[in-house]
Amino acid sequence: MAAVKGTKQPKMVVVPYRPGRRWAMVFSFLAFGVLTGVASYLWGTYQTAQTLQGVMTERDTLHAQGEALQAELNSVRQETVNLRLGSEIDRKASEDVRGEVTSLKERIAELEADISFYRGLMEPTDNKKGLVIGQVNVISTGKPRTYKYKVVLQQLTTNHRLLSGQLQVSVVGRESESGVIKRIALKELSQQVEAENIRLRFKYFQNVEGELVIPTGFEPERLELIAKSTGKKGQVVEKKFGWLVQES
Repeated sequence: MAAVKGTKQPKMVVVPYRPGRRWAMVFSFLAFGVLTGVASYLWGTYQTAQTLQGVMTERDTLHAQGEALQAELNSVRQETVNLRLGSEIDRKASEDVRGEVTSLKERIAELEADISFYRGLMEPTDNKKGLVIGQVNVISTGKPRTYKYKVVLQQLTTNHRLLSGQLQVSVVGRESESGVIKRIALKELSQQVEAENIRLRFKYFQNVEGELVIPTGFEPERLELIAKSTGKKGQVVEKKFGWLVQES
């Protein structure tokens, strides 16, 4: 064919036709996607298993502590029975023996409270789960208008995760002269508390404790507590306790 003057003719290249090659590339991409998905799944499963293993280890530790307390309780009870039998045989038992029996009874009460505490953490009831305000104690120090305090916060659940939140504690009472009701934040009474909102961060339980001084002219009547947890399932727990002072 004669070439047209002034017009460049494009070069033609002949390549072999391979219909199977395109399908091979498609299958390669699909296989890569499947392998990537499987690898991601296996990695996620591994991380979940590691987390679960840590939780189970901590739970086993708590169960072991509870069993140890139960064994100690049984031993103390048996010792108490033996002392009682000895006292019945010898009615003129010394004051030391009577004092030891009393001491053992107190120890039994403490152990039973500890066992109940650990069981509550690991086996919560249906109507009592999540953030809970536990024991609140006010104890005399022997110094005028000065007391020790202890507040126990607990997380009751079968799957313990780190709980964050805050706690507000107030002492409510009356002014001696006017009889006017007054509320004083724990921060104003205790050097151990730096802010009105006390930070909470725990997995099983947290103790808030220290020493407080009641100002002259103020007569306390009760403690008011407000605990809040953060997160999607955040809770607000409020509780009031009468001002009951225990002897040290």
